[in-house]
Amino acid sequence: MPSNTAAQSVTPPVRSPILTCILAWIVPGAGHLFVGRKGRALIIFVTVCVCFAVGLLMRGPFFEPSSAGDVLTRVVQYGGFIGDLANGVLYFAASWSGYGPPESAGHNPEYGSKFLVCAGLLNILAMVDAYEIAVREKE
Repeated sequence: MPSNTAAQSVTPPVRSPILTCILAWIVPGAGHLFVGRKGRALIIFVTVCVCFAVGLLMRGPFFEPSSAGDVLTRVVQYGGFIGDLANGVLYFAASWSGYGPPESAGHNPEYGSKFLVCAGLLNILAMVDAYEIAVREKE
């Protein structure tokens, strides 16, 4: 007689993992809201939005991928661009509204760009967390 313990140990996902990741990317915290974690969703939304807003207030530039320069420069440019893009709707709203930092030297724009990328990286971590909750690898 075959045992059903193997079939019982595999549990179906709480929600669609792909849809959870897409929602988490588009709006920070939306993936957690989708899987029923309202507290985490609020914390992630506020944290990413504040970090992104600080970057904008410091007039940090967005990274733009370019094929010029050496390999390390391209890696930094593409990595920064992915970090910016990971902010989802925040990035698109800022870029479509014509956000552009002034072309001036100083510490504020440099730190601002790091805040913008940091917000995106936090959102990537939130996407991974929402995915793990959706596939029940994590509670």
